[in-house]
Amino acid sequence: MAPIPLPRSGLLAIQPLKHRHCAECRGGPLALLVIEDAEPRCLDCADLGHLVLLPRGDTALTRRAREGSGLSAVVVRFNRRQGRYERQGVLVEEEALTRAEERCLADAEARARRRARDAARRAAQDVRFTAAFSDEIRRLFPGCPEERARAIAAHASVRGSGRVGRSAGGRALSAGAVTGAVVAAVRHTETPYDRLLMSGVPRREARRRIAPAVEAALRAWQGPGRRGVAV
Repeated sequence: MAPIPLPRSGLLAIQPLKHRHCAECRGGPLALLVIEDAEPRCLDCADLGHLVLLPRGDTALTRRAREGSGLSAVVVRFNRRQGRYERQGVLVEEEALTRAEERCLADAEARARRRARDAARRAAQDVRFTAAFSDEIRRLFPGCPEERARAIAAHASVRGSGRVGRSAGGRALSAGAVTGAVVAAVRHTETPYDRLLMSGVPRREARRRIAPAVEAALRAWQGPGRRGVAV
C-alpha cells in the first residue's frame, strides 16, 4: 500500500477501507481514524471528536472553513485502483464551518444581485438598440409599416443570435446591415422562399426565383425616386 500522505499543515485523518478499531478505547468499527504511534485511534481519543466533516467539492467554503478553524485535519481514503490516497474533505470546527457557509451564502447572494443588475442593464440596452434599429429601417424604407419595422428590428437584434443586427455592421446601424435584415424578413415572410427550400430547391435557385417579389416589396417600401436594392 502506498505511504500515507502528510498534509502540508494540520493533521491527517483516514477513512479506512476495512473495519478498524481504536487501539486506545477499543471502540469501532471506525468511520475515521488517526494514526498515532503506528496504531489507529478514534477521533475522540485523538482529541478530534468535536470536529465535523466538510466533504470536498467547494473550494471557497473549504478554504474559509479551514482559515476560521483553530484545529483541522485533512481526510483521505485509499483508492485501490489508482494505488494512492485521495483527499475526501476536511475536519473543521462546527462554528468555523457555519461562519464560512454564511460568508459563501452572502457572496452567492451578492453575485445573484449583480447578475440581476447586469441582466436589467443589458435588457435596457437591447430595448434602446432595437428602437434605433427600427428607426433606421423606417428612415431607409419610409413605406415600411411601423409595426413591421419593429418586428424586423426585434428579430434581427436578438442578443447572441448571430443575426445581422448583432454583426459589427448591425451594431453600427450601417445601411448595408439594416437593409440585409429587411431583405431577409421579406424573403422569409412575403415570398414562397421557405417552401422552395423545404421542397428541395437549392438555396441560390430559390433566391433567384423569389428575387423579383423581394425587389418589388422593397421598392414599395422605399418610395418613389429611391434606388433599388440588390437581393
